[in-house]
Amino acid sequence: MLSRTADHLYWMARYTERAENIARLLDVTYRMSLQMHGSSGGYWGAALGITGLEVGYKAKYGDEISAANVVRFMGVDFDNPSSLLASLRSARENCHAVRGTVTSEVWETINTTWLEARNSASQLTHESVQGSELTKYFEWVKFRSHLSRGVTVGTMLQDVAFHFIRLGTFLERADNTARILDVKYDELAPEESNANEYYEWGALLRSVSAFEIYRKVYRDVITPNRVAELLILREDMPRSLHACLREVHQILGLVANSRSSETQRLAGLAYSRLRYARIDDILEVGLHGYLTEFLDGIATLGNGIAQDFLVPMA
Repeated sequence: MLSRTADHLYWMARYTERAENIARLLDVTYRMSLQMHGSSGGYWGAALGITGLEVGYKAKYGDEISAANVVRFMGVDFDNPSSLLASLRSARENCHAVRGTVTSEVWETINTTWLEARNSASQLTHESVQGSELTKYFEWVKFRSHLSRGVTVGTMLQDVAFHFIRLGTFLERADNTARILDVKYDELAPEESNANEYYEWGALLRSVSAFEIYRKVYRDVITPNRVAELLILREDMPRSLHACLREVHQILGLVANSRSSETQRLAGLAYSRLRYARIDDILEVGLHGYLTEFLDGIATLGNGIAQDFLVPMA
């Protein structure tokens, strides 16, 4: 496969997954802020922190963090290349560049998602922050991302093109899960529990579609350590770091070329550390340090994939 084609497929998948992750993050932040009424600024600041967008936000809106401005900046602002709407546009542009490689169903799904999202973006305004239309919009974005993945799995030949789409999906998902757990765990793990703790941990789990899974696996009250274990080490949890790195490692083996041995080795090493880790050991050395190292590893893997398979970075 041409490296340019692989590049478009990989980034098409990453941007689609990124848009879904932003929708999840904004949705859970909005729901949590409703519980806090006038003191919700910390939640919106945390949303910027998870995505690393504080500098860009402050350059445009100043130091004051408000729900309306954060939703606008992360939702529809094209000056922010990582906004929800900009991500859907980038996914569509990358898909358009390889229309001959993906099926017509994949193209139609991604193109329609972009067109409808653009037309509905007016919902992400100051007025809609106060209403239910905001959560409906986020749910729609998540649904369209699920549809995109389903159409990809259901209509595409499972060849090299398919593998690069999946590679982009799981690398982006691993990055997002690590970020939201890092910021939220530090924020929601007080020395003493409070009345909002259960709701906040439940909202965190819902942001990665893990609330029902948690209750099925643990059948007990929600605790920070079990949340960390579920999202890091459970191989059967679809958005866990373990599950994502397992897929990345396997896919790199399927698309391997003469230059990719070091990237494969790094992916295998990261996967092995998750496969044989214990949550007590991770928490003992510090979750923040562990997740920071993990995110650095994801960035290194992304750079390795770009150098080994994709269009050379400028």
